[in-house]
Amino acid sequence: MKRWIGFLGHLAIIIIFTSFGTYSFKSKSVVEVPFQLKVTSTYLSNVPSLIDFQNQEDQGSPILLGKSYVGFKEALAFKESQGKYEIVNSLGYLGKYQFGSSTLKLMGVSNAVYFLNDPVLQERIFELNVARNKWILRRDIKRFVGKRINGVIISESGMVAAAHLAGAGNVKKYLRSYGQNDFSDAYGSNIAHYMKKFANYNISKIKAQHNPKV
Repeated sequence: MKRWIGFLGHLAIIIIFTSFGTYSFKSKSVVEVPFQLKVTSTYLSNVPSLIDFQNQEDQGSPILLGKSYVGFKEALAFKESQGKYEIVNSLGYLGKYQFGSSTLKLMGVSNAVYFLNDPVLQERIFELNVARNKWILRRDIKRFVGKRINGVIISESGMVAAAHLAGAGNVKKYLRSYGQNDFSDAYGSNIAHYMKKFANYNISKIKAQHNPKV
């Protein structure tokens, strides 16, 4: 009898230990992301949840993210590439935010393959480009925010989004001509549309920066 009691006791300890070990392993959140990178829940806590943006295309405001900076960048990313890091379009623009190689070189990135395979770098470059466009447009932001052009009240986020599409120089031309001098890309998107679609997001957390680089 004592032998059976001892055996059962050891068996119980083994079961408890095994169960605890299994639970501990499963509780570590590891998620597959593009390019076979693995990130833990610590990283993911700083990244917006994966959301179906398809029905939000016309509003330009992904659900749950509202008019925050994250909402701004994810709405713009969906417009540019449906939020896919690995995309290269027919004109050679790269990644989630569709950067041209010349813009990447300005910010210190010369290897397109490396860029496409590094989502963290893509997010960093987008942030730096927002800071860069804010710097270039700083006087126009002060002058035009709150004014109405082509039926749209001009906002800082609309200006920055339009600069992402057309370049800050073309945004200046648009504003200073009060909408007479617009710009359309090869796919038909224009400054006026971006001004409206991406208006009134709060992007104040990104500060203007002259010539930023990674």
